[in-house]
Amino acid sequence: MCDQCGCGATAQHDPGAAAGGLRFTPLRQQVDVVRGILDGNHRQAEHNRAHFDAHGIVAINLMSSPGSGKTALLEATIPRLRERYRIAVVEGDLETDNDARRIRAQGVPAVQITTGTACHLDAALVHDALHALDLDRIDLLFIENIGNLVCPASFGLGQHRDVTLLSVTEGDDKPAKYPVMFRASDLVLISKTDLLPHLPEFDPRRAQQALADIGARASSLCVSVRDPGSLDPWLHWLERTMAEVRSAQHGSEAGRGTGAGHAHAHRG
Repeated sequence: MCDQCGCGATAQHDPGAAAGGLRFTPLRQQVDVVRGILDGNHRQAEHNRAHFDAHGIVAINLMSSPGSGKTALLEATIPRLRERYRIAVVEGDLETDNDARRIRAQGVPAVQITTGTACHLDAALVHDALHALDLDRIDLLFIENIGNLVCPASFGLGQHRDVTLLSVTEGDDKPAKYPVMFRASDLVLISKTDLLPHLPEFDPRRAQQALADIGARASSLCVSVRDPGSLDPWLHWLERTMAEVRSAQHGSEAGRGTGAGHAHAHRG
């Protein structure tokens, strides 16, 4: 897996584990390296946030497992918002620029980041991508993270909000299995709900209860890109988020004008 975040650290044989089993016990050196990476990423994420706030950009980090419908959601969202907001997208994938080409077909700029082996975006990669965009011509920036329910939760990008998709094809127990990701989220979108009649084993109420059980702060919405009306609550959430973040940005500008400190960045 990824050498950068430590998920590729080797397991150690532990006689105290179940017979024939392995217990994951990273070496202290690996822990120190990962801590240093995360600290550096936090500083870069704060720098990215300063860029966003200085240009009045609202940045949304989209996370999910592979195939949950992030790109399809953006393809359905952009036409509904582009008359009101100038939108851009940063796309993350291990290989190919397929998703960026799909987004550009919607008439908005998209920058593709291909990581090769890294299983998540980090703040430095996003910062480099920002240099390929005209920040003065962006109101709303979507960052589509690499499909992975583990590592992206640990690497802040400077974003203002985190949105995680949970597809009905994945199982309604995913919040319990991957609590770090779902606890980090500001909103959970239960996606591909048009398939629910064919997947009786997925119950949105159980998924919502799983979120409550792990103490997630996120609200949840059911969406399907094949049902445009189901996207209305998601679009309203984006409208509210735009208003909230821009109000905070304007307040920070006023504060800096009177000598107040710069606002602390969200989850770096």
